[in-house]
Amino acid sequence: MSDSGAAKPINPPQTQDHQPGRETEMHPKPEYMPKFPGNGRLKDKVAIITGGDSGIGRACAVLFAREGAQVALVYLEETEDAAITADAVKREGKEALLLRGDVADKTFCDNAVGQVIENFGKLDVVVNNAAEQHPQKELTDISPEQLRETFETNLFGYFYLTQAALPYLEKGAAIVNTTSVTAYRGSPELVDYSATKGAIAAFTRSLSGQLAEKGIRVNGVAPGPIWTPLIPATFPAKKVAEFGSTQPLKRAGQPNEVATCHLFLACDESSYITGQVLHPNGGEIIGG
Repeated sequence: MSDSGAAKPINPPQTQDHQPGRETEMHPKPEYMPKFPGNGRLKDKVAIITGGDSGIGRACAVLFAREGAQVALVYLEETEDAAITADAVKREGKEALLLRGDVADKTFCDNAVGQVIENFGKLDVVVNNAAEQHPQKELTDISPEQLRETFETNLFGYFYLTQAALPYLEKGAAIVNTTSVTAYRGSPELVDYSATKGAIAAFTRSLSGQLAEKGIRVNGVAPGPIWTPLIPATFPAKKVAEFGSTQPLKRAGQPNEVATCHLFLACDESSYITGQVLHPNGGEIIGG
């Protein structure tokens, strides 16, 4: 009898040798375009999205633009991916401000928000999404350098950008943090990454309480296996080929299946929701 939960190849084997990875080199390409017409849910809003060049960030950028938002895209170095995302935003009739830099640098985050204010005059939505991950089979294999870099990108960057944005966020603004299914069930080969994602969940809950009286909502999205450039840039080819196959839905999710969660939490449809986390993970039951 076959094991229905066993990993099976569902994608072409592939790897990339540099994080956070490039969407232009993936096959098949991730699906990022919105599935439905816009309905003005972010009309006249301004959003900043980290990791906005590709993957979930790209899907959020295009969806937010379709729903009426001007978008600032923060990215590390993937200029070709960022340009493709900016063009997609412009095709939705909105402006895309490209901001290249490292979210682990507080000065960069301060300057990035300053450029958003200078260019658009305000800021309404913050999407903290940039991340890196580096598998290690043993805890002792995680070097101080890797530990520091993972926390600085995945957690410190969320703090820095949010700190920079807060003086400009008014009542009705929204902060949406991308955490991960690994925050809830762990990942033996991604101990440091999972730790940052758990910290992001706690950051989301704690900050939501701090900002509730100001009318600023803070929520999170915890994706499961999603087909983004970070996957071939992280795992060996065989694991990439099987990525997502053990989920109840038997496949990896697409970025445009996650961005809808970010949109919901960013717009007024979720006006009575704060301190919560949505779980687009292909059917994995988290938290009982």
